[in-house]
Amino acid sequence: MEQRHLGRTGLRVSRIGLGTLTWGRATDEHDAADMLKVFWEAGGTLVDTADVYGDGEAEYLLGRLMDGLVPRRDLVVSTKAGSVPDPDRRFDGSRGHLLAALDASLARLGTDYVDVWHVHAYDPYTPLEETLQALDLAVSSGRVRYAGVSNFCGWQLAKAATWQLAAPGTRTRLSSTQMEYSLLQRGVEREVLPAALDLGMGLLPSSPLGRGVLTGKYRGGTPADSRGGSEHLAPFVEPYLDDTAGRIVDAVSTAADGLAVTPLQVALAWVRDRPGVAAPIIGARNAQQLTAALSVEALSLPGEICRALDDVSAPVHRYPDHDWSTL
Repeated sequence: MEQRHLGRTGLRVSRIGLGTLTWGRATDEHDAADMLKVFWEAGGTLVDTADVYGDGEAEYLLGRLMDGLVPRRDLVVSTKAGSVPDPDRRFDGSRGHLLAALDASLARLGTDYVDVWHVHAYDPYTPLEETLQALDLAVSSGRVRYAGVSNFCGWQLAKAATWQLAAPGTRTRLSSTQMEYSLLQRGVEREVLPAALDLGMGLLPSSPLGRGVLTGKYRGGTPADSRGGSEHLAPFVEPYLDDTAGRIVDAVSTAADGLAVTPLQVALAWVRDRPGVAAPIIGARNAQQLTAALSVEALSLPGEICRALDDVSAPVHRYPDHDWSTL
């Protein structure tokens, strides 16, 4: 699998990443092991997790598999901290919480460092410089090699990255931002992606298949064994089952028919090759689904297909995102 630099850093990652959102909950150890082995054998390196996935079980499971199945040195392990199970405060970006969460993640993963550590979301109740200092301390202590953020909007991302760049050699440059991005969700193109490109951060798209909808599996209804058919994840899928999404899915399917490939391959190739994207994160449920996703490695979409998909999925971006003098 082709490797790409993560933003303006020396770290190289596989251009498709393996996500572990369902590990320890809907994905058991057997399926997780099959997927990690398939991913590793295909040349994949980037494995993404978080301390809250499966209430910590995803990290614990990944740690066990790294110990006995895949060499730790062959993987680029990315995890996140900052989300908390508190209805009154969903995110905790305090220095104390983040550093304690990192130590707990390292214990579950069975490793003394993670390659990339992301702040899971912006915490409006903690000064941003305090949150970012936790990243500096984690890197300077050797427990983290590269640092990034997740789910920061445009101004939050720009503020965080600029703060870190203001003291080179003292503060850790942000390497990446993880955000949802697909043909069904192009909101990051307004401000997040331009900021990331300008400030040298790689984008790691989550849900690159539109929460599974872009595969076309929901065109005839909701399959019982799909995420949309599960009690836990149905609310996650439902927003992408409207008429607007249906028109985009139809266009993806038409393109797939014309190229003699699958809708999954078309949708994944589109987001993988967008400017600024380092590696989409695939959250497959089993090795068969993952193998289908990894088959996109040999596909590059023709320019006319990309332009047609751009047009049919174009979000409405007006003032002030476009040149106001033309409006």
